Amino acid sequence: MHRGECRVGTGACFECGQQGHRAMNCPNRKVEGDKSGNLTDKKPKVNARVHTMTDVEAEVSGNVVTGTLLINSVPIYMLFDCGVSHFFVVKNFTKYLCISTEWTDHPYQVATLGNRILVSHTRYPNYNVKLEDRGLEVDLAQINMSDFDVILRMDWLARYFAQIDCKKKRVLFMKPNEKDFSYQGNVGDRKIHKLPLLSTMQTYRAIRKGCEAYLAYVIDTEKEKTPLEKIPVVKDFPNVFPEELPGLPPNRKIEFEINIIPETTPISKIPYRMAPAELKKLKEQLQELLDKKFIRSSVSPWSAPVLFIKKKDGSLRLCIDYRELNRITIKNKYPLPRIDDLFDQLKGAKVLSKIDLRSGCHQLKIKVEDIQKSVFRTRYGHYEFLVIPFGLTNAPATFMDLMNRYSNRN
Repeated sequence: MHRGECRVGTGACFECGQQGHRAMNCPNRKVEGDKSGNLTDKKPKVNARVHTMTDVEAEVSGNVVTGTLLINSVPIYMLFDCGVSHFFVVKNFTKYLCISTEWTDHPYQVATLGNRILVSHTRYPNYNVKLEDRGLEVDLAQINMSDFDVILRMDWLARYFAQIDCKKKRVLFMKPNEKDFSYQGNVGDRKIHKLPLLSTMQTYRAIRKGCEAYLAYVIDTEKEKTPLEKIPVVKDFPNVFPEELPGLPPNRKIEFEINIIPETTPISKIPYRMAPAELKKLKEQLQELLDKKFIRSSVSPWSAPVLFIKKKDGSLRLCIDYRELNRITIKNKYPLPRIDDLFDQLKGAKVLSKIDLRSGCHQLKIKVEDIQKSVFRTRYGHYEFLVIPFGLTNAPATFMDLMNRYSNRN
C-alpha cells in the first residue's frame, strides 16, 4: 500500500513520475550534505531492490508472471519480475523446503517501493527449481514477504535467456543450443497457489447450511508397525495372544453338526483346475493344517472341490466349495443378531471395544459322525476337517450359540 498514484508497471520514475529514468537516477531527487560538506543521497545505499506488490496486484499487473513451481519437491508460489535485482524467499516458508542455509557477514540491504529497508543475512545457494520438468539452479536470499513464497530476479531470467510474455502471462526460455520451452503462469482469476482457509466457526456454519465436508489425513506408509509382543496388554498376558492356535480345541458342550436331508446320497465333486503357483500354495497350506491337526486323511465317499480367493493384501485364501453340501443341509434356526438392534444397544456409548477370536470357527470341533461329510478333494489327496471349516452353512449360527453361552455364563 502507498499513497498517490500507483506507478508499478508504468515505467515511470517513482520519484517524479517522468519517463526515461529510474528513481535512483532522478534529477529531482532530494540531496543533503554530510558532515564533511559533501552532497550525498538522503536515502541509504542498498545492494538489492524488490518492487513488492500483493498477489492481487500481481494477477492484474502487465509486466509480471505468477505461478506455482517446485523447489526440493515442495510447491511454492512464485513471482517472475524483471524489475527485481535478486532472488528472494519468504522467511516463514523456508522451514518447509528442508534446505541448508548460509550465513553471510555482508548482508543484503533490500529496498522496497515504500523506501523500507529490509536486511537479509541468510542465503540459500544452489537450489533446484523444477520448471516444466527442467531443473534450473537458483540462489535465494531470505526476506519477509506476505503474498509470495519466492521472487525470481532479472539476471536469473537473463542467464536462461528468458522472456516474459506479459499479455499471455507466460515465460519463454530460449537458451542457445538447447530446446526452447515455456512456463505458463496464472491467467486471470485462475489461482492454484493458495487454498482458502476457514475458521472452526466458519466450518460449523457452512456444514449447518448443508455444505459437504470431507476429512482427509496423511499416513506414513514407511513407518514401522509396533511388534505385537511389545504392546503392554499383550506383554502382560502372553497366553491370551498366541501366534497360532496350539492345536485342536478342547471338548465343549456344543459340537458342530451337519444334519442333511434324509435319504440323500453322498455328494462328490471333481477338483478344480489350478495354476502351478496355486498348487504350490495349496501344498503349503495343507501341510499347515496337518501340523495343527485341523485336518486328516480320509476315505469318505463325500468330497468338495477347493479353490483360492485373493485377499486384500495379495495373499491367497484356501476356500472349499461346500455349496452342494449346503444345499442338502438342514438349516440351523438359531437367531443371529440384527445389525439395527446392535446399533440401538450402542446408543449413548462413548467408548467401544471389541474382541476378535483368532480363527474363531477353528475353535469348535465337528461331531464325530459328521466329520466324513466335511471332506474335500485335492490333487494331493482326500482330507476331512476335525474343526469347523469356513463355508459351511450352519457355522455362524453354531458359533453364535457358543459365544452367547460363554457371555451368559460370565
